[in-house]
Amino acid sequence: MSAMDLVILAAGTLFYAVFSKRLNDGLVTLPMAFALFGFLVGADGFDLVAFDTGHGSIHLLAELTLALVLFSDAARLDVKELLNGKILALRMLLVGLPLAVLIGGVLALLLFPDAPPTAAFLLAAMLAPTDAALGQAVLTNKDVPLETREVMTAESGLNDGLALPAVVMFAILASASDGPGSSGPAMAQFAVMQIVLGPLSGIIVAYLGGHLIDWAVRSGTVAKALEGVAMLALALLAYALAESIGGNGFLAAFSAGITLGCTVKHRCGALIDFMEEEGQILTAFTFLLFGATLLPDGLAVMGWGTVLYALASLFVVRVVAIMLSFMGSKVDYPGRLFMGWFGPRGLASILFALMIFETYDVPFHAELQACVMLTVAFSIVLHGLSATPLSRLYGRYMGGDC
Repeated sequence: MSAMDLVILAAGTLFYAVFSKRLNDGLVTLPMAFALFGFLVGADGFDLVAFDTGHGSIHLLAELTLALVLFSDAARLDVKELLNGKILALRMLLVGLPLAVLIGGVLALLLFPDAPPTAAFLLAAMLAPTDAALGQAVLTNKDVPLETREVMTAESGLNDGLALPAVVMFAILASASDGPGSSGPAMAQFAVMQIVLGPLSGIIVAYLGGHLIDWAVRSGTVAKALEGVAMLALALLAYALAESIGGNGFLAAFSAGITLGCTVKHRCGALIDFMEEEGQILTAFTFLLFGATLLPDGLAVMGWGTVLYALASLFVVRVVAIMLSFMGSKVDYPGRLFMGWFGPRGLASILFALMIFETYDVPFHAELQACVMLTVAFSIVLHGLSATPLSRLYGRYMGGDC
């Protein structure tokens, strides 16, 4: 990337930051703005900036972004409170999420009959998580009842990490079925190491490191401004350790976040502040990269099957899964439909696709990537534009009880 490329990107970022409040009030979200900006300056737009998604530094930044997102989302949630009181969130996570993978996988098999079943369910698993950043307009809207917002916040904070084991397993199985040199025992050993060593290293690092940070805070040996840095170092340590011993670094980051949240929850404020402020830079870059290169790559192989799957993923798969997960609950149908619709796809799905298709030789990867990118593109627009008006409508329906 040249100095002039950097000038263009920095100028665009400055423009958005200066007018961000006005743009957000006008329904232009950060993902929407940076995805459009990326598309305009990329090769399929005015070709002003040269992006190379195969460059090692871009993949390294994407890996670190995904690890930090998984870690911070898990760390900021009170898991004990979730288990004690957020029954609806647990329904969405433990019933709705698997149903979304199941329904999405079956739909993929119907639309892409030549694709292996493992690849079809990999696609569904990558699109199952929702994006808290894209959902902020709903999660912070006072028109929406507080209980509904808390349930949706808890779900969006954990579903990317809970979907990750399925993503990894289906990716391993899909790549093994397409690789002539793959053997059953070797594949099984690799899968076990990924799934077991990853979370184990994350738990150990966060438990020991969390108690170390707690001790440092109590004894006054750590500067308050560096508490967040120490927690981020734990995330990177968990990720790197897992990768070095054959485990999955992203599973390690997620399990480390949950462990840290359960041990030093009262000290996670610095981490949350970082991800909500400086972390916005990572989010903005991801959507910029999405608009500049990943979306055009998806559009290049777009067909009726990919378009239908993307639309069905938003309008059918999640909505049906969430409505089924609420069967027998006291949530009425408008509430079920509201929480089912507002499951925007974004950061996690983009990063999952970027990492999986780079790491594993998955068959039909071009079509699968196109489905992911089109789903995210539709979600950015449809969920972004509908967030405020539907939140107001739902708030009036509920009587404004916030």
